[in-house]
Amino acid sequence: MNKNILILTGSPRKNGNSDMLADAFMKGAKEKGHTVNKIEVAKLNINGCKACIMCWTKDRACVQCDDMKEIEPLLESADMLVLVSPLYFFGISAQLKAVIDRFCAYCVDSRKKSLNVKESALIMCGECDAERFFSGAVDTYKHTADYMKWKDRGILIATSVSAKGDILQGDWLNKAQAFGTSI
Repeated sequence: MNKNILILTGSPRKNGNSDMLADAFMKGAKEKGHTVNKIEVAKLNINGCKACIMCWTKDRACVQCDDMKEIEPLLESADMLVLVSPLYFFGISAQLKAVIDRFCAYCVDSRKKSLNVKESALIMCGECDAERFFSGAVDTYKHTADYMKWKDRGILIATSVSAKGDILQGDWLNKAQAFGTSI
């Protein structure tokens, strides 16, 4: 069955390593006939959640007037969500984390819309040479997926990737494409 997949990338580096991983995943998913949209959240102006619990008091999920409104329709119609981020100080990038924190609006009792997302995946890359350094980010993802009741479809961690273009060394892009094909 074809899925509607939304990829959210969190790197502010244009055409960087994590962006190339996202594109490779997208290529694989499209080969399998899935519809795939990618949003580079670092290019948008998205504030973090203010914990005001004013969700849905206007015509949108959040009362804040920022670019989250561009993500909401794609997020609400997606069957699967793929989070892609570089490792920034042992966590998901702040740009992507701001978006994740705004998922709160889809968990409140007063919500007017729910997410259709049933599955999720995480793709990350970073300078660290061992996956253990990604554990904080991976735990954040796993707890989010569990809380949102999403089926985890997998995690791809590309280690020893720092300078722009490092992802081209080794087999990371092939692994990301194969990951997309496996969905």
